[in-house]
Amino acid sequence: MGEALRVAVTGGNRGVGRAVAAEAVRRGHRVAIVARRPDAGAAAAREIGAELVVGDLSSIAAVRKLRDTLPEVDVLVHNAGVWPSRRVLNEDGFEQAYFTNHLAPFLLNRMLEGRLRRVVQVSAGLYVTGRVDPERTPTGDDFHAVHTYANTKLANLLMVPLFAERWRESGVTIDAVHPGVLRTDLGARSGVFGFLLKTLKWTLKPAGKSGPPVADLITADGTGRYFHVKKETPLKPKALDAPLASRLWADAEKLLDVP
Repeated sequence: MGEALRVAVTGGNRGVGRAVAAEAVRRGHRVAIVARRPDAGAAAAREIGAELVVGDLSSIAAVRKLRDTLPEVDVLVHNAGVWPSRRVLNEDGFEQAYFTNHLAPFLLNRMLEGRLRRVVQVSAGLYVTGRVDPERTPTGDDFHAVHTYANTKLANLLMVPLFAERWRESGVTIDAVHPGVLRTDLGARSGVFGFLLKTLKWTLKPAGKSGPPVADLITADGTGRYFHVKKETPLKPKALDAPLASRLWADAEKLLDVP
């Protein structure tokens, strides 16, 4: 079964996060799921045998509060993400997907780096279609109902090699994984488009299939890598854009007031 670790999974009450948390519990790890809704979170935690931490990744204040309420963890699995249909700014003035999908994991990593042994970032293959404009994307001035999700996942993925290098001497490791195109509620829409999307999703694999490939990385050796399901795959050049990555890192430190 291997070493039992303390694992936190954000967005762990449903979809991919729930599948990962349940698989981690099955493998003998002590798991805490982070969920926004106490009722849904409590039900999921009870059913899979995990601990519940009520919290969200919607704003700087919310992330800082989550940092203070998380139990001691060895491994942080960043799974929570949003795919909005319209431009919404959070209380800090950031476009919501840019904050939740990119800045929130960055902030949690920096605040918890002295306590962690490993980070697993749940990513998305759509990053290959993303484009990040440091002047416009953070506030959603280039918002698009489809492209913004890809843009924010690309921004997040650009940080993985930088965190791997930052943590190399301390021994903390980080890898990213695209668990596959799965049937989840992410990106749900209303109207005719929503009906067509829902119909398409029924042809996809269920979210439960994501549990093993993500859980495998909880105890894996290595850092700075990207996996497509279970296969290590080289990142596309746009996710290795060093000047852009450095710019986004510096901007995140400044915007989030990270020491």
